[in-house]
Amino acid sequence: MKTKNIILLCFTFFPLTSCNILMQSVSNSGTIPTTNIENISGIKSALALGTENAVSNLSVENGFFGNQALKLLLPEEAQIIVENISLIPGGKALVDKTILSINRSAEDAVKEAGPVFKKAIQDMSISDAMGILLGGNNAATQYLQKTTSSQLKSLFLPKVQASLKKPLVGNVSTIETWNLLINAYNTAANSTLGKLANLKSVNTQLDQYVTDKALSALFTKIAETENSIRTDPAARTTTLLKRVFGQLNKQ
Repeated sequence: MKTKNIILLCFTFFPLTSCNILMQSVSNSGTIPTTNIENISGIKSALALGTENAVSNLSVENGFFGNQALKLLLPEEAQIIVENISLIPGGKALVDKTILSINRSAEDAVKEAGPVFKKAIQDMSISDAMGILLGGNNAATQYLQKTTSSQLKSLFLPKVQASLKKPLVGNVSTIETWNLLINAYNTAANSTLGKLANLKSVNTQLDQYVTDKALSALFTKIAETENSIRTDPAARTTTLLKRVFGQLNKQ
């Protein structure tokens, strides 16, 4: 009778393929499959844990600057400054200071990312929890990024703007250091020599750039945690995570 009820529940709430997997789980282990609500809660719990880990890793000193994979360099448009660094007196040191300052601002801003992400995760609508659960190793993170990026960017941007105004390196704010570099380069680019060399002015919106890069890094770190939860039973630190993601080990 219990099995019949499970079958009815399964085909009422899950797609056919997912049902087959769930019923196989029951047949092999005798355990009752999770409900759609449990799967949704498990996915959100994994993303929330990923957010905690991401913020913890990235918000410390050198969380960005010391990570070569995530370190923020000058925006692509501003790379021309590096290529023509000889035009700026003390240019190399100024570029290095600017890059350090940009990363310090990202590290500072990420401290405020936790509540922003967790609210987005909590409010996120999931219609196909089993599809996400049975997806790739970062399927939940991809879904979060796809459905909440615009919202997260609008909420996180003010945090970044505030961090850019803080004197985090040499008692000078990142935005001041950035403006000093950009103004020095643009002066050279607009000079007679610069025009002969066909140099273009740089007008990058630094706050937008840092916001995009910081969010991308956060998603990268969240995906790492999700992958661990999916592949390593020891990473499932709660009963809910064990129950939901434990289904993956029974396929």
